[in-house]
Amino acid sequence: MLTGRKSRAARMSLVAAAALGVSSLLVPAASADPEPSIDDVQRRVDALHHQAEQASERYNTIRARMGSARKQLGALRDRAARQAEETEQLHGQVEQLVLAQVSGAGLGGTADLILSDDADDFLASMSAMRSYSEQAAGLLDTYEDAERTLAAREQRSQDQLDRIVAAKEQMAREQTEIENKADAAEELLGELEAEARAEARAQARADERAAARAAETTSRSGARPPVPEATDSPSAAPASGAAAVAVRTALAQVGDAYVYGAAGPDSFDCSGLTMYAYAAAGVSLSHSSSIQAGEGTAVSASDVQPGDLVFYYSPISHVGMYIGNGQIVHAANPSSPVEVVAMDLMPVASIRRVA
Repeated sequence: MLTGRKSRAARMSLVAAAALGVSSLLVPAASADPEPSIDDVQRRVDALHHQAEQASERYNTIRARMGSARKQLGALRDRAARQAEETEQLHGQVEQLVLAQVSGAGLGGTADLILSDDADDFLASMSAMRSYSEQAAGLLDTYEDAERTLAAREQRSQDQLDRIVAAKEQMAREQTEIENKADAAEELLGELEAEARAEARAQARADERAAARAAETTSRSGARPPVPEATDSPSAAPASGAAAVAVRTALAQVGDAYVYGAAGPDSFDCSGLTMYAYAAAGVSLSHSSSIQAGEGTAVSASDVQPGDLVFYYSPISHVGMYIGNGQIVHAANPSSPVEVVAMDLMPVASIRRVA
């Protein structure tokens, strides 16, 4: 097992590999490279969290599409079963017609026609019988064609579902790999931050001693120390209706943990939070930022109102809820709880109003 600086070197190698897009882990026996700064590792952590969120949202989208594909396949199978039953009933009707034509009663009727002195009646009756048989046979062919068409559609739907399932499994593997890299980066960041805190504590003690000396000097001179200005905590702008309920619900989750694929009540991912908040207002949304980006109506940045959904990046992989005052509430990533941030903290792709 690697310990101390060797263990850190392993994690540094993993983080560097992740930053370069290298999937394999190369652990050097010794490294002459200087340790990365906290800012460097934080940027790598943020990048990995973004990649993991992209993978998670793609996974959410695939999961939603898989549910729709399964419903479609089930409906096709039900329809095919009804079609098969109707076709079977028509088969029975045609068989009864044929049996009636060759039965004793049918032969007796035919004999009467043959012995009839009126040739026109005979021909008309035979034409009617033939026409009826042809219609029944044509209807049977129509049913059988429809049955074959349904079977082909069912096979295509099954193939589509199989592809979605395979994509879901592949996406789950990719997300796990990214999360492992992010965990290694988080661990390295934690160590560097712990060292920085230790250094900060030492510096703070030195500053305290210096401040005590300065305070003593200030006290002797009669000057008063400056008073820090008060700052206001973020608050939501007025809203009404379903949007107001959604905003209140989303803000009530501030501080809750970010968990990939979660949609409440105690943890969320980005689209899970917006879905949960609007569900409280009676508005149904899909658990996918890219699908939510197609729901509701488009809104310009100049017309944004509390409750509007703000989507980020291209392709879209993140969503937050506008609460007013240039701010959104969102579930950011595993290193941060649900929080309120500036709307323009990330590149805005689009804005949608869903209520």
